[in-house]
Amino acid sequence: MKINYKSMTTEDNNEELSYKQSGVDVEAGYELVQRIKPFVEKTKRPEIISGLGSFSALSRIPKHIKNPILVTCTDGVGTKIEIAQEMNNFGTIGIDLVAMCVNDLLVCGAEPLVFLDYYVTDKLKVDTATEVIEGIAKGCELAKCSLVGGETAEHPGSFPDNSFDLAGFSLGVVDEDEMIGVDGPKIGDVLIGIESSGFHSNGFSLLRKVIKEYELDLKSHIGDEMLGEILLKPTHIYVAEILALKKMVTINAISHITGGGFFENIPRMLNKNQKALIKHDFQDWPSGAYYEWLKDATKISKENLLRTFNCGVGLVISVDKKNEETVLGTLNQSLFAKTIGEIKDREENEDDIKFV
Repeated sequence: MKINYKSMTTEDNNEELSYKQSGVDVEAGYELVQRIKPFVEKTKRPEIISGLGSFSALSRIPKHIKNPILVTCTDGVGTKIEIAQEMNNFGTIGIDLVAMCVNDLLVCGAEPLVFLDYYVTDKLKVDTATEVIEGIAKGCELAKCSLVGGETAEHPGSFPDNSFDLAGFSLGVVDEDEMIGVDGPKIGDVLIGIESSGFHSNGFSLLRKVIKEYELDLKSHIGDEMLGEILLKPTHIYVAEILALKKMVTINAISHITGGGFFENIPRMLNKNQKALIKHDFQDWPSGAYYEWLKDATKISKENLLRTFNCGVGLVISVDKKNEETVLGTLNQSLFAKTIGEIKDREENEDDIKFV
């Protein structure tokens, strides 16, 4: 078959067709790479042996881990992006993206090693993408992992105009002899909650529905804080605290309180025939006022809050009662933490989580 290249031109001006005419601007992509290089370089761990822009990332296994097990996680930030769009503030959702992945790695005690992101949009806006990826790099610095690459994709005609989405992937490593949660919590363990910064990156479809139905202004205030700024507070990254703590005491299990709240995530840390008794009242937690406002403003029940949000508690760890004071003393040097419950035997037909 003979192809007539001469016919493959635009009808109006005989201009040759290009990728840019289809809606994909490769020059913008090149510009983005140049802009993000300085803050991506700050995340580079000594194990990384490839540079930004390689077709794939190369990393050695950290030498201080004797029996390495590789651990992987992937996640996104959901419709929190829509709040960022409305506030025209994209500086924190990159931190959220990293946090949602590396906090899941921590559940088994893994040290985050590398991170990759996927940014997809209808048309690449270099300023917005730079702000987002700078936040991702900041999150990687907090998590002490390397941002080794990613993918920035333009999908003209198949993705909503003036919008974008994010996904992230993280690889961690843990010593097989130091993994957390292998045997689960023990009967009699205390459950210690560690504060969240607020709504983190979960439940935003419900929050956006509340904002729409109650005609709330993102620039209105809850106390001294603007609603939009509260919603955009980045998810706390717990890497430093947990990796330091596991060197001091045995952590039997961890639950990352994300989508599904307490009712979905606490049972994931339990063994068969165990139940968690939770003595939890979020009013006195640092971000508890946000949930009190939400409950009072919308008449959402406390149970539904606990089924959807973290309610002020971003992470729950299970430790032997003899270590309770050590754990609380250590954690409270940097974050608010307190005992919120205990592990008990569960009888047949009993729920695996109970609030008392």
